[in-house]
Amino acid sequence: MDIQAIRRANLATLVQSRFGGSQNALAIAVDRQASYISRCLSESGKHAKPIGEKFARHIEASLGLSPGSLDTAPGHDTPARRNLLEAGAPERSPHVFPIEVWDDETPLGPDEVELPFYKEVELSAGKGSEVMLETSGRKLRFGRRSLQRKGVEPAAAACAAVTGNSMEPVLPDGSTVGIDTGVQQVQDGKMYAIDHAGQLRVKLLYRLPGGGLRVRSYNEAEHPDERYEGDYVADHIRIIGKVFWYSVLL
Repeated sequence: MDIQAIRRANLATLVQSRFGGSQNALAIAVDRQASYISRCLSESGKHAKPIGEKFARHIEASLGLSPGSLDTAPGHDTPARRNLLEAGAPERSPHVFPIEVWDDETPLGPDEVELPFYKEVELSAGKGSEVMLETSGRKLRFGRRSLQRKGVEPAAAACAAVTGNSMEPVLPDGSTVGIDTGVQQVQDGKMYAIDHAGQLRVKLLYRLPGGGLRVRSYNEAEHPDERYEGDYVADHIRIIGKVFWYSVLL
């Protein structure tokens, strides 16, 4: 296989393993249009586009892969190839922690913490809603060491439920995310929980000049990008924290 065939094969593997077969979801993750990814995956035709050295390294950096992972031929057992394959394996993903069965009567283990949930709370007299931390409601248990491995302080960790189809196929309706409230500085293309005028939302964020934000959904066909100027962001959008974990029930 030549280098272009190898890169196409590895890119196709990433689409299937990490993004559930969605070229659009991968395109968002690497900040490209879905049509661009489609051209990169095409073997022939006037619209086919080679995956150059610069873009290959950009994909690896965007997805947290080892440099050169896309250039390793399928079937070769090398660290770079294993890194590529393991990136999308659910059972080995850095975003997936072990789950244990428990109920409200099960005491906390010495290495466990309970994380509260953020939720939308209706205000009195029809004044809209507000996103608040539900300290006395449901909680999700995490291992302290699991949080430490992600660099998350237990006191700064919380959870939220995803509603709607805007983040499909990565986060279907009903998914749960873990939030690091200690990280509120926006890194372009990363996922954050935000309080948008009283609505709890989980979105990909990008910085714009003047303190503005571009808000992006994985389901871009039904939920196109939203752009907000700095003044609007200051008055209406509060970044709750960066998403460090998510759980999906199929």
